[in-house]
Amino acid sequence: MTISYLSTKELQDKRKKYVPKGVSNGNLNIAHTASGATISDIDQNEWIDFAGAIGTLNVGHSHPKVTAAVKEQVDKFLHPGFNVMMYEGYIALAEKLCEITPGNFDKQAIFFNSGAEAVENAIKVSRRYTGRQAVVSFTRGYHGRTNLTMGMTSKVKPYKFGFGPFAPEIYQAPFPYLYHKPSEMTEEAYIDQKIEEFKDFFIATVAPETVSCVIMEPVQGEGGFIIPPKKFVQAVSDFCKEHGIVFVADEIQTGFGRTGKLFAIDHFDVTPDLITVSKSLAAGLPLSGVVGKSEILNVADPGELGGTYAGSPVACAAALAVINVIEEENLVQKAEILGQKIETKLKELYEKHDYVGDIRRLGAMVAVEIVENRTNKVPNKIKTAEIVKYANENGLLLLSAGLKSNVIRFLAPLVITEEELSKGLSILEKAFE
Repeated sequence: MTISYLSTKELQDKRKKYVPKGVSNGNLNIAHTASGATISDIDQNEWIDFAGAIGTLNVGHSHPKVTAAVKEQVDKFLHPGFNVMMYEGYIALAEKLCEITPGNFDKQAIFFNSGAEAVENAIKVSRRYTGRQAVVSFTRGYHGRTNLTMGMTSKVKPYKFGFGPFAPEIYQAPFPYLYHKPSEMTEEAYIDQKIEEFKDFFIATVAPETVSCVIMEPVQGEGGFIIPPKKFVQAVSDFCKEHGIVFVADEIQTGFGRTGKLFAIDHFDVTPDLITVSKSLAAGLPLSGVVGKSEILNVADPGELGGTYAGSPVACAAALAVINVIEEENLVQKAEILGQKIETKLKELYEKHDYVGDIRRLGAMVAVEIVENRTNKVPNKIKTAEIVKYANENGLLLLSAGLKSNVIRFLAPLVITEEELSKGLSILEKAFE
């Protein structure tokens, strides 16, 4: 069946009829072409992309080096299935990821299709390696929409409501949120309290001897771009080491230069045992992976890991090109510069509007919390929705986040031009007005 170019209205009507409403759409226009940080629809309207397919496009839309690599691979073969007959791309990408991820130990890498699959497989190998069953994630964390990962995810609506029962032996530990610490507490006292709460959790809720892994986003994504203090992350890592628990860094949204380091965990002077990767790994093609200690990943026997489409050769070709682009175009350094520029604009808006609360960022992973006012810090979901709606109706793709849906997050491609950024920030300013 060939795609005919129907009108926007016709396609919207067909979408309503043939696609379940459970699939959300932040923007109801129909994409036609995309390059860099700009998307054009079928009516020749343009959008500046500050969403990046939810953090998937660090190297931008249709990067010429990525599309060239994909086309070259498509001409050779699409998919012999790595379990049936090996191919070089999978092995080359595994080697590359073992080289660039943190940790001076023997590493291996295995590939899947989605972030949730990577998380599930990190849990599978952790359980196999430790002989334990329990899994600990964190309040406000997000790890996917499969049954197991839903159980690890905090936000009930829309992610979990009515979809249970969930997998057993999943526990959520407390996680610091500096913006909402009690006003009378010092930052240091608050961090120390959260570390104690984390340790107490393993007395009150689950025994450490039964825990296979602790999985943490170095910056919580869907949770609202919450950046934990370094001391807390190090305390979690130390606790895992002390109790033989596998420490997993979920870098699905934070990886590949987004935070001004190749991987966000590098900001915290901590080396995880395993890292899960996806999203910007393959510039929009479905690919995910688990990378880490060989002694953990190599414990499973042949046939116990993998999947029909896992490690698609086309996606592996894209990923190898992505890693080259990040290196050649200095995107890790550019992330910090981009983040500073977005933060500067948000600080201007902070001066103008009392509903602009906390501004936080790590590199180009930037967020602003929208509140009723800065005194009460009460989450303002309605104002957030208004800003996002205006942006999407006026040429700027923008996303909200946060447990209470009152955080606006910025995931613009790291290759965004000055012109695209300026245009996007101008629309953002009007949205805040």
